[in-house]
Amino acid sequence: MDYKKFVYEQKKRDKVLKAKSTQVVVKEIRFGPQTDEHDYEFKRKNAEKFLKEGAKLKAFVFFKGRSIIYKDQGQILLLRLATDLEEYGKVEAMPVLEGKRMIMFIAPKKKK
Repeated sequence: MDYKKFVYEQKKRDKVLKAKSTQVVVKEIRFGPQTDEHDYEFKRKNAEKFLKEGAKLKAFVFFKGRSIIYKDQGQILLLRLATDLEEYGKVEAMPVLEGKRMIMFIAPKKKK
């Protein structure tokens, strides 16, 4: 077999595989530890929309300065978001504190 023909076939196969693969989109939503009710509802609706579109959701609470003492409020906020979005997606990773951020991932539910 000719080497150039082999390289051509390899590129052709790679192109077909790339066309079949799906890109995972990750959308982020940022909260503060003392996010107000209206702001929470607004961000929850956006998160709902992202999950309906099929994107993964990365929700995080950002602690500025001394607000790190409100870790429990941040965790409660993320768990509340997880229960509100239960019908649209499932929690992939529970809230974890990484530096000044508490992060949680939610994956969309498969459509039947």
